[in-house]
This record gives sequence, C-alpha cells and structure tokens, in this order.
Amino acid sequence: MVQSLPKSLTFDEFIAQYGDDARYELIDGELIDMEPTGLHEQVAGFLNLKFNLEIAREQHNWFIPMRCIIKPLGPVSAFKPDVAVLDRPALDAEPLWRREPIITSGSSVKLVAEVVSTNWQNDYARKVDDYQAMGIAEYWICDYLGLGGVFFIGSPKQPTITICTLDGERYAMQQFRGNDPLISPTFPNLQLTANEIFAAGQ
Repeated sequence: MVQSLPKSLTFDEFIAQYGDDARYELIDGELIDMEPTGLHEQVAGFLNLKFNLEIAREQHNWFIPMRCIIKPLGPVSAFKPDVAVLDRPALDAEPLWRREPIITSGSSVKLVAEVVSTNWQNDYARKVDDYQAMGIAEYWICDYLGLGGVFFIGSPKQPTITICTLDGERYAMQQFRGNDPLISPTFPNLQLTANEIFAAGQ
C-alpha cells in the first residue's frame, strides 16, 4: 500500500527530515510512503545480486550502494531507487556525495532499476521523464506482478520487464516477458530471463 502524506516539501527539507528513512521519497513536493512488501524486496535483492555478479565478473569500477538518493532536475523531488549501479570515478564530480549519498548527475549512474508496486504510475511515467532528463543511460522497470496500466504493459496485463535505454535525449523502450532473455547495454553478457526475475517475487 502506498500513501501520500499531506505535506509539501522542498528537496532540502526532505533530506533534513526523511533523508535517512528508506520508506519515503519525494515527488513534486509530495511525501510518498512507499511501504515495500517482502516480495518487492526479494525482487530488488535478486537484481542487486545479479548486477553485482556482473560487475565483479567484468571487473568494472562500479558498485551498488546500500542506499542513495537521486536528485532530479526539479527542486521538489528526491528518488530512492530500488537498485542503482554507480560509476565510482564519476562520483568525484558529485558535489554532495562526500557528505551524503546524493546523486545529482545522470553520468554518475550506469543503471537504475525500480521494482513496481502499487505506486506504478511513478515508475512508468514520472521517473521515466526524470531519469531520461538527467541522462541516466539505462532504466529498468520490473513489474513482477503486472500492476502497470494497460497503456504501459498492454492487455491482458501480465508481468513485464521494461528496459529503457537512452537514445539521444529520449528513452527507447523494450519489453520482456516469460522466457525472453533480457538485453542490457550496460551488462551485455548478462544471462537472465524475465521469468527468473518474476520467480524471485513468489
């Protein structure tokens, strides 16, 4: 269950009051209580594992933080992605990173993944726009329950992985279901099917 709490906040106010609380993120000044389920966390943990294995195997100078906040271009939003793959050398240019785990530049992020829950509108619409505007190269929308609207995942609705990859200034989107092998520009040798991710949430 996702509840919107009736209080308008700026980014700085959110960081001061809720920056350390994993339950909340900020969208257009609105405090969002994400209340993730255990199954949601299973899927996020599975993605974290798979990405970390690829990072180690390919010997990239990347890592997945335990938590981080992504600050989009507007002044009244703060996202706490389920999984974010960060480029360690790029963090030297992040103005806030040494004090707080806050990312302000899309070039610091190799890949971000959101596991869809009842706040699916944010993952499919708002975050697509903001991650795209920041220049984040790859964004996964992991809808393991098929909750997204028909406009986004079709009818009949079914579990779907949408991988968004930056093509110029806009995302190109590709959807994966069932035993489709996932295609990731960030991890071109990743051996993973949509069903394996869905199974993690059962």
